[in-house]
Amino acid sequence: MNAAADLLRKSAAAMAESVRAGSVSAGALVQASLARIEATDGRVNAFTERTQQRALQRAAALDAQLAAGGEQAQALRALPLLGVPFAVKNLFDIEGVPTLAGSKIERDSPPAKADAALVQRLEAAGAVLVGALNMDEYAYGFTTENSHEGPARNPHDLTRIAGGSSGGSGAAVAAGQVPLTLGSDTNGSIRVPASLCGVFGLKPTFGRLPRTGSYPFVSSLDHLGPFARSVRDLALAYDAMQGPETGEARDPGCLQRAAEPVAPLLVQGAHSLRGLRIGVLGGYFRARALPEALAVVDRAAAALGASETVELPMVQAGRAAAFLITNSEGAALHLPDLRKRPEDFEPLSRDRFLAGTLLPAAWVARAQRVRRLYAERVARVFDRFDVLLAPATPCAATPIGTEHLDIDGQRLPLRPNLGVLTQPISCIGLPVCAVPVWGGDERAAPLPSKLPIGVQVIAAPWREDLVLRVAAALEAAGVAHAPVAQL
Repeated sequence: MNAAADLLRKSAAAMAESVRAGSVSAGALVQASLARIEATDGRVNAFTERTQQRALQRAAALDAQLAAGGEQAQALRALPLLGVPFAVKNLFDIEGVPTLAGSKIERDSPPAKADAALVQRLEAAGAVLVGALNMDEYAYGFTTENSHEGPARNPHDLTRIAGGSSGGSGAAVAAGQVPLTLGSDTNGSIRVPASLCGVFGLKPTFGRLPRTGSYPFVSSLDHLGPFARSVRDLALAYDAMQGPETGEARDPGCLQRAAEPVAPLLVQGAHSLRGLRIGVLGGYFRARALPEALAVVDRAAAALGASETVELPMVQAGRAAAFLITNSEGAALHLPDLRKRPEDFEPLSRDRFLAGTLLPAAWVARAQRVRRLYAERVARVFDRFDVLLAPATPCAATPIGTEHLDIDGQRLPLRPNLGVLTQPISCIGLPVCAVPVWGGDERAAPLPSKLPIGVQVIAAPWREDLVLRVAAALEAAGVAHAPVAQL
């Protein structure tokens, strides 16, 4: 068990290799993960459900098949995530478990009849599901201060937020409970917790990965993606989750477009940046970030040799469009419960959803037109640049209960403005890797408690390979890393 516990602090790739080599069993890894969750989650509050029996049974089955030898064992040893424990935001369906989506209302729902598509794909790659994770109610928030489940706490400073809405997903990886999690990102809900918890997070291109079997928030904007402590682990999970869907239940928003696997390229040293044109987003993206966030971007840019600043056109209009689309679609989805059970919503979520029910249809239609025009204008920027850099959050993790943030001479409400730098990017579906950078230039901008802030590595649609390539270069240079928190 000690060997498995030590291995749990390493990468998913290292865990799978150890199971493959027979130096540790899948069962021992899963037991170590469950033990770590038991020892730490009373303080972190990342998990809302532990699928202990399922996980132990699956791990035992993997170990038995490996021990039996033959062609089946040989096929298992080829799986990229063999024996790796993982967990998912509790808006992913887990067979036999109600899909809560962070709410009280969904506790009355029947258990899911099948696993979500991406859960099935990770398990087909050898991974073992150990539970579901805390989140903002119905994914509408950036802090995971959930009044039903309690706040997810930042493992690097338990007095601070983990970010949201996939806060449990970021916290579980940072706490060393699992090496890999899944989350969703509508306006920044993978990148914000990745930034604040100091882990890597990938928001793929809109439509790249199927959302079948996940509770929706805003179908026009929802993305699903992984969190990990290394870029290679992100790539392994991303590769495993790609591909067209079969059968009747399909995500109509998934474009069924698969790419070449990225993980083998990273192993072969494809994080060389030769020939890549990298720009640093200025204007809006610098005015809305505190010095501590600008410092980490500048550090990443210096490591990459990126010196040219570029401004995105129409960025404020794009964010405004995303706000309207989010508010109206989210409200429409929950309108029956808003009428029948308004008292069972979190107050902040309920009020925003109610406001969304009052938006004129003409405004929403115009927001979609603005979004399309914004996407067309931004596409022209990628004629000059392959990759763009920007802060993922305007600041490091704030204390739980913080209500306001002072940015650019204005006092702003914290919860919506943690996504001020991510929302304009997901609005048009661009692929992004959030890369954790620690410290920046501490003489100019010391971070609170030496906490991390993420850097967004952004590319044109369908170029996840580029964002992972640049993220791997920053990791190889020692600029980005994701240590396990000392709990």
